[in-house]
Amino acid sequence: MRSDRAPLGLKIAAGAGLAFMHLPIVLIFIYAFTTEDKSYQWPPPGLTTKWLAVTWNRPDVWEALSLSLRVAAISTAIALVLGTLCAAAVSRSKFFGREAISLMVILPIALPGIVTGISLRSAFHLADIPFSFWTIVLGHATFCVVVVYNNAVARFRRTSGSLIEASMDLGADGFQTFRHVILPNISTALLAGGMLAFALSFDEVIVTTFTAGQQQTLPIWMLEELVRPRERPVTNVVAMMVALVTLLPILGAYYLTRGTDTVAGQGK
Repeated sequence: MRSDRAPLGLKIAAGAGLAFMHLPIVLIFIYAFTTEDKSYQWPPPGLTTKWLAVTWNRPDVWEALSLSLRVAAISTAIALVLGTLCAAAVSRSKFFGREAISLMVILPIALPGIVTGISLRSAFHLADIPFSFWTIVLGHATFCVVVVYNNAVARFRRTSGSLIEASMDLGADGFQTFRHVILPNISTALLAGGMLAFALSFDEVIVTTFTAGQQQTLPIWMLEELVRPRERPVTNVVAMMVALVTLLPILGAYYLTRGTDTVAGQGK
């Protein structure tokens, strides 16, 4: 008889892999409540919640958090527009160089972040564009577009073209077809892509380093705080907050795209 139970060795290996990936994150949560403020002792000499209050009253934390949220929100909005338009063009049209364009859209997330950062910094310098909030947004949008594009193009390709043809035959114009037929079929893919793009933008470090100038997003603030000898648990509190903020959209994207293999009109 065939057994659906996994072998014990495979279970142990899977558990060891999960522990290897997630134990460091658990340590961040623990050190956010340690009573030691200068080093990372193990086990912690004691636990306290005072660092939550200290972090709450740090204006520099709120400034960095506000900048990260604004950059992530606008970068995601740009990515949703550009990524959806690119996906529609590539999946619904046939033209010379279509695959090359698809590769060029995906390329920014395939390249190392430092290459993207250096290229953007060089481009801004040649164009005499001063580093500002918008240079960070443009830098983040380059890879956020890819996330939205990948989700949208996959959903476009699974959506039956007969639905669009039927809508046009019934007298709907292009905008009505998009609003009532296309958008309902791709909405969860766009929402999932937007959530993932927001999470990627919120914790981006390398590209931000080359495009931010003197501004500090939350991840950049964390890197600079790590070299300071006192109040290191504040950094761990902020890291815990970043982990929670990025976890929620990732979970949301997972649940939105789960069980969406069948799309309206597919196979008809």
